Amino acid sequence: MSETTIDTAELGEKIVKVLKTIFDPEIPVDIYELGLIYDVFVNEDYDVKILMTLTTPNCPVAETLPLEVEEKVKSLNDVKDAEVEITFDPPWTQDLMSEEAKLELGML
Repeated sequence: MSETTIDTAELGEKIVKVLKTIFDPEIPVDIYELGLIYDVFVNEDYDVKILMTLTTPNCPVAETLPLEVEEKVKSLNDVKDAEVEITFDPPWTQDLMSEEAKLELGML
């Protein structure tokens, strides 16, 4: 029986697609375009670690949003496990938002 190998870059693209389905409840923009995702790591065992931030340390979804991210990423068939690490270094600013997010919010 041959084991199929999964392209980690391809898996990374699938993860980004999933992240783009998660929205900040206070801002009508997904967390990826909002700039809340700092990095996505995928190792050879298909364990995923996501480094993300929140718009503020007192964000009302500080408890639920990271769990939603973990659960949705874990739901991908190719992902063995997922872990979210929250950081505030560097702190989130509007400069981290994509052009698409700025346009959506009327900031351009």
